[in-house]
Amino acid sequence: MREEFEKLVTAGKLNKQFIEPLVKLAACGFCSHRGWGFGRITSIDTVFARFNIDFPGKSGHAMDLAFAAQSLVPIPKDHIMARKALDLDGLRQMAAVKHLELIKLVLRSFNNKASLDQIQTALVPDVIGDDWKKWWEAARNEMKRDGHFVIPAKKSEPILFQEQQTKLVDRLLADFRGAKGLKARHTAATEIVKSINDLEDKTGVAKEVVAALNAEIGTHQRTQPSTALEAIFVRDELYAAAGLPPAADELPAQAIWSQDLRLSGLLEALPATKHRKALLSFREANPDKWATVVVGSLNSAPTKLVGELAHLLIAEGQLNLLKDTVARLISQHQASSDLLLWLARERTDSYADILGPEVFRAMLTAIERDQFNEKKSNRLRDFILSDKELIVELIESADLEVIKDLTRALQLSPSFDDMDKRSLLARIVKRYPAMQSLITGEQQRQETYYLVSWTSLERRKDEYAELVQKKIPANSKEIAIARSYGDLRENHEYKAAKEMQKLLMRRKEEIETGLLRARGTDFANPRTDIVSIGTKVSVTELGSQQAEVFKIMGAWDSDPDHDIISYLTPVAQSLIGKKAGESVEFELNGLQKKFRVDTIEAVPAAPAAAPVAS
Repeated sequence: MREEFEKLVTAGKLNKQFIEPLVKLAACGFCSHRGWGFGRITSIDTVFARFNIDFPGKSGHAMDLAFAAQSLVPIPKDHIMARKALDLDGLRQMAAVKHLELIKLVLRSFNNKASLDQIQTALVPDVIGDDWKKWWEAARNEMKRDGHFVIPAKKSEPILFQEQQTKLVDRLLADFRGAKGLKARHTAATEIVKSINDLEDKTGVAKEVVAALNAEIGTHQRTQPSTALEAIFVRDELYAAAGLPPAADELPAQAIWSQDLRLSGLLEALPATKHRKALLSFREANPDKWATVVVGSLNSAPTKLVGELAHLLIAEGQLNLLKDTVARLISQHQASSDLLLWLARERTDSYADILGPEVFRAMLTAIERDQFNEKKSNRLRDFILSDKELIVELIESADLEVIKDLTRALQLSPSFDDMDKRSLLARIVKRYPAMQSLITGEQQRQETYYLVSWTSLERRKDEYAELVQKKIPANSKEIAIARSYGDLRENHEYKAAKEMQKLLMRRKEEIETGLLRARGTDFANPRTDIVSIGTKVSVTELGSQQAEVFKIMGAWDSDPDHDIISYLTPVAQSLIGKKAGESVEFELNGLQKKFRVDTIEAVPAAPAAAPVAS
């Protein structure tokens, strides 16, 4: 093609400086454009001086040769992108059986070095499908054993391919010997532990690494205890992997824990992957006081660490200690936002007896406290907004007055902007429509209401108080206890407690609805010229001439043994408005009967509770 390009130069259609780039492009047959990506040169038109190129979404795109020379990068046929275009099935077969050959191909395509992201982008999803993580783990293990690859400790650094093979043991020891500082040596030693079974002289390698680690552990014991502890962990792992006994004179993990250290502070300085191991080490070093120290660290630890602290307590049979501590912090409004965020995320039935309206109140306090202290994290607030069920679940066991107080507290909270606050309030109103008037200040018109006696109203209020103050909390405790028994498939106590929870919550909702619509009265001085609420009605069944008496009272006053019926019953509704001497037909005990109203008089006043302001 050089001659053809030179002819174009002679004809004045092309600048001479573009000949070499165009020759390379034509020879490769593939190219890359900064905006359009990978392309395949399908033909060269020397008449109009242009390439025809297939780009993704731009098939057969015509490009001026001069522009192509300046904007395209040639891609050789052995590049991973070209190979994907020429032989995708062959690459997939290579991925299945020859991991290293495929990685070598990718690295050579990028001048023998490429980041993990570059490798993944080149192979997924065309060559490797959904099982990338599993595939890469297998390939990485093979690369570590092969002497041609250099895998850095940090994922952000490039993976290298080198033609000259280096033995695994030489590479690992070179990395360890070249590491500066105990932290870096710990990282290098960790790689040795991972590959120890692939080394011929495990004992010799372990002894060298352990000796170097021990030489520095002591100097870091007080100044960098977390680094020293990590080094002790990897040292002990080397002993175990190499089958060596620990030396008698070396510094144990207990020496770190015997110092006057703040547990949560040391743990925060460790990677999250080491938290559990460190906590188990702390427990072994402090068998008498570990639980006290762990619960004492709950309120100062970040959320993830709270989870690890809680996991250790639960695993060691200290669930009640954990719950008592969390409940105390909540009741005193001292619980941190991290502790409350952990509880909100966890909120399993194991914590049913401490989850409730006070948790939400404590959350508002914690968020406001963080703002006052200028704490930048808003994770608890963000979680409250994102979890659409949280608020309702926390307040559903509370009585209406508590829910009103919480609604007011949310309205006044400076922790949420107006839009977020409206969203949270809407969740409460959806579950408790009665809160609408409290939020808007507009009194909703009650479409229907019940007339009830003061006695029955107080009786219903007492039942409601019994539910929210005793029965529901007791049921929550039963759920938490039953949940701790383990396997839920055979846990009959748990199933029974959960069924009872449904019944209690349903009854609570029924009573709440009734109380909102109830209007108390003493039914004094009812009209007696017609049948009305609060009257005693004597009637005669015209077929049998049998006399009956009905005392028509409030919605919750039914007492058939004493002839008292609710004014909402079909019988009462048929009688109301009738005068003495009039007849009425209605169904009684399943039979259609005709009655004559004989007398109407006021029901004798009975001792009743005085109205109580609510």
